[in-house]
Amino acid sequence: MQRTFILFKPDAVERRLCGRLLARLEDRGLKIVGMKMLQVTSELAAKHYEEHVTKPFYPLLEEFITSGPVVALVAEGPGAVQVVRGMLGATNGRESAPGTIRGDFGVSRQMNLVHGSDGPEAAEREIAIYFTPEELVSYSTGLDKWVCADDEKDA
Repeated sequence: MQRTFILFKPDAVERRLCGRLLARLEDRGLKIVGMKMLQVTSELAAKHYEEHVTKPFYPLLEEFITSGPVVALVAEGPGAVQVVRGMLGATNGRESAPGTIRGDFGVSRQMNLVHGSDGPEAAEREIAIYFTPEELVSYSTGLDKWVCADDEKDA
């Protein structure tokens, strides 16, 4: 099973969308194996967005991500990175298809509600920034066999 990192940004928290967004992830069949609420500091923002720190838009990005609490999640499932990216939709909510999180709840490029890792390597890096190994839980449920076939679980 693949793991991916998801961050409900300050706008999602302020708009009280976290429960609805979490339900969508679980409804899709993803298993939440780590979750916590925190306040992103300037240092944490720089670590998370290290590839953007020198870009002209970074100060606004940092101001936004540190403006309120966030909810950090680790979700697990077959192809979790790709599944979550598809669920999020285009970065700009105005360009996001209906049925996606941003298409259903957003109309902004910057206030785009959720961050999701863009690849398996990014997921590993981001998970390690926000979670210690002890904060992640491996578990199985009776529903696991109904989410996907056994030969798909390593996808």
